[in-house]
Amino acid sequence: STGAVKMQPKAEELKFVTKNDGYVHIHPSSVNYQTRHFESPYLVYHEKIKTSRVFIRDCSMVSVYPLVLLGGGQVHMQLLKGEFVISLDDGWIRFVAASHQVGELVKELRCELDQLLQDKIKNPSMDLCMCPRGSRIIGMIVKLVTTQ
Repeated sequence: STGAVKMQPKAEELKFVTKNDGYVHIHPSSVNYQTRHFESPYLVYHEKIKTSRVFIRDCSMVSVYPLVLLGGGQVHMQLLKGEFVISLDDGWIRFVAASHQVGELVKELRCELDQLLQDKIKNPSMDLCMCPRGSRIIGMIVKLVTTQ
């Protein structure tokens, strides 16, 4: 009944951090410019430009599991301050795993997906949904991403 209500930031105040550029902002011409809250703190973008400040365009929010499974670089896991941390891009992006087992399973799923994609590149006619290994890996990823 009394007290302050947390307000979402204004569109021009919302900023994200990149490894190479520091803070970036969503460009005013972007469809997501008026979006003031994202369920995940991670965005992927297609274009980055610098005018009065660094802007990103053509961006989409991405949640943790798709980022871990499809993001660039190797996946590493380590114990830091009693928590199991999954890291990408040489530690630039980090997530805390619910347990050591969950972290290892996600890491292993990423390795399996990477190998499956390598197999597909070597044999483009391979139907990933029809081969037993491919359909199991894809099914597990779909289940993980849709139930997170």
